[in-house]
Amino acid sequence: MAAQYYKKIADNRQARFDYNILDTYKAGLILKGSEVKSIRLGQVNLKDSFGRVEYAEVWIYGMHITPYSAADKTQNEPSRPRKALLKKRELVKLIGKVAEKGLTLVPLKIFFDGNWAKVELALAKAKKKYEKRDTLRQREAKREIERAFKGQADGNKK
Repeated sequence: MAAQYYKKIADNRQARFDYNILDTYKAGLILKGSEVKSIRLGQVNLKDSFGRVEYAEVWIYGMHITPYSAADKTQNEPSRPRKALLKKRELVKLIGKVAEKGLTLVPLKIFFDGNWAKVELALAKAKKKYEKRDTLRQREAKREIERAFKGQADGNKK
């Protein structure tokens, strides 16, 4: 069997800042042909997208896929809802967890698993403002430490 490869297309870095990630799921996407070509070109934006469970199906809203320029004139709507495909046991588990107060589904990244477009969905809880400020403080402290060590390493080489 051929080795599988992953090619990351788009990443939702803002979601990792705005949410505490509790669990992640890999799901397939139902797309039209021209949408797949646009995704291969990297013309996708996950910034304001979110997932919702409706009638035992997971739908992704707000994912913007720029229309493929070489496709016919009957283009698809760029921000239309798209169905995510999950395994039955994952879906049942997800439905129970999303029903809890304060949990949401957030797409983290889109990638190709072989020839199939996939999305990584995260079960997440929104951070409070003070948690976001704390995250920024920790990130800045980590940078300062790295700068200090980098300066020491350069000083030892001389």
